[in-house]
Amino acid sequence: MSSSQEHWQPKRDFHGYGEKPVDPKWPNGARLAVNFVMNYEEGSEPSVQDGEGFSETGLTESTTSQAGMNGRDLAAEGMFEYGSRVGFWRLMRAFQERGLPMTVFGCALALERNPAAAAAIKASGFDVCSHGWRWIKHFMLTPEEEREHIAKAVKSFQQTVGQSPAGWYCRYGPSVNTRRLVVEHGGFTYDSDYYGDELPFWQTVEGKPHLIVPYSLTNNDGKYANTMGHADQWFGLVKDAFDVLYKEGATMPKMMSVGMHMRIIGHPGRAAGLWRLLDYMQKHEGVWITRRVDIANHWVKTHPYPGKGLGE
Repeated sequence: MSSSQEHWQPKRDFHGYGEKPVDPKWPNGARLAVNFVMNYEEGSEPSVQDGEGFSETGLTESTTSQAGMNGRDLAAEGMFEYGSRVGFWRLMRAFQERGLPMTVFGCALALERNPAAAAAIKASGFDVCSHGWRWIKHFMLTPEEEREHIAKAVKSFQQTVGQSPAGWYCRYGPSVNTRRLVVEHGGFTYDSDYYGDELPFWQTVEGKPHLIVPYSLTNNDGKYANTMGHADQWFGLVKDAFDVLYKEGATMPKMMSVGMHMRIIGHPGRAAGLWRLLDYMQKHEGVWITRRVDIANHWVKTHPYPGKGLGE
């Protein structure tokens, strides 16, 4: 057996908490913890300038990639630049004007390329979760390359936003090595590279406790890229998710993640749906709108690691 095969590997778990999920015991008896995530990717995506030979078009209005275009796609570049030039500031205002927190899933290189945005995040009190060094496919990296990317990302955040990232979340999904390399690096409270639950849970990774705070691609503005045309549709989907979880939360409190992208929901016609959602949630009692790191820290304190053997 090779050394890479001897390392911890993810195992599938079809059971989770089962019929009776654990009571999260959210602060003040909240029925639902809600975390909004702003994905800051613009400037770290595959590009001609960074050596990929093409312009990334993911989660934009650009369709030239379907024609197999190589070289620079100036339309796609502009759509990404809109996110950092305009969308970022619109999202910051939406939350700060309402006194609400959020979490930044940041690609480290992207923040290096916009010092003003990094400074605004640093001053905001929002927490940062590493979205990688760059917006790339971690599952195509060797363990050595991935280890280097994790270290570079952490160092970069310390310099740009003045804090180490509390969590880790890969852009295209993790490799089979990502979680153990995150644990190996150390300093992370959690990772969010999982979509299979509505509550945090523990795993044991090579003998060490590790917390997973699941994320969602359903309550996510990425829907605009493939199934939705206007803000009412997105608002309706995420509002319905909130309503179901809020009702269930009377007896089984849960967590809800809402993912946002600056170049998508940062456009005016889509930001309108976000405004309606924020205002709607704020009208409800027993809702804890909070940062991701606060959810993780609460879990560590209230539901401490139960012992080895989990997820081995």
